[in-house]
Amino acid sequence: MNLRNLHKENQPNLFTEDNKKIIFPTNYTEILERVSSVDANAYGKTRNFLWGKVSYLSPYISRGVISLPFIKEEILKNYNLKTAEKWVSELAWREFFQRIWQAKGDAIHTDLRNTQFPIKHKNIPTAILEANTNIHAIDEGIKNLIDTGYMHNHMRMYTAMLTTNIGQTHWYKPAQWMYYHLLDHDAASNHLSWQWVAGAFSSKKYIANQENINKYTGSNQANTFLDRSYEELSALEVPNILSNNITWNEVTTLPNSDELKINDQEPIFLYNTYQLDPLWHKQEVGCRILLTKFK
Repeated sequence: MNLRNLHKENQPNLFTEDNKKIIFPTNYTEILERVSSVDANAYGKTRNFLWGKVSYLSPYISRGVISLPFIKEEILKNYNLKTAEKWVSELAWREFFQRIWQAKGDAIHTDLRNTQFPIKHKNIPTAILEANTNIHAIDEGIKNLIDTGYMHNHMRMYTAMLTTNIGQTHWYKPAQWMYYHLLDHDAASNHLSWQWVAGAFSSKKYIANQENINKYTGSNQANTFLDRSYEELSALEVPNILSNNITWNEVTTLPNSDELKINDQEPIFLYNTYQLDPLWHKQEVGCRILLTKFK
């Protein structure tokens, strides 16, 4: 089963002809067109479905190409605040996570509010890494993530809950794994969302059963270990397929570069992977440097 083909008539053109790569334009004009084409009304009604009217702006937001205030202002040109409430609230959540990161620093890599419980280990289930959990929609979502760098937000929640609350895996290493693969990787949004699902940054854990997954992904799978009531899931032992786990460490190898040459007579503009705004000091001549940090 290939979820890329489900409800295809309702989906934007996000795949190339080989049906693998999601299209995220890098031309600034096209990015602005994507902002102006946001349907805030449909977003509020359909955003939880895989084929819902989401914006696909997250890589540009997380890299600082477009800002949250800019997007809000553009959306409110076409919609009143009541209609766009859900859209604007999602922008607020992203900003909230950023402010938590700003205030807590590296503490976002630890259980921030509650100690996650119970946990069996701090690795990653092998079935998650291999997209072989036997929950077809989630497996397809993981494959899409590896292929394209994109995963729908609801699918991120499903993957996180299966890993942490069903598989009883500590959230941190799986969050790092997802962060590594995402085009829109953002430590605050990613890590704090995983903590929210696992109950480490929320008042309760997030759990979805097979009926819920079927509804929002368009799948029709039955008789799985998630095909139970929520009361049964809360007491479920770790399924055998999620028991095997391995240590995951991915290394990013950067290419060799020539020695940096700076003209000390010109101003220096420093960019980082969260701030790539092409309009920043656009009219000024200077040395533009991109700072990166990899662990």
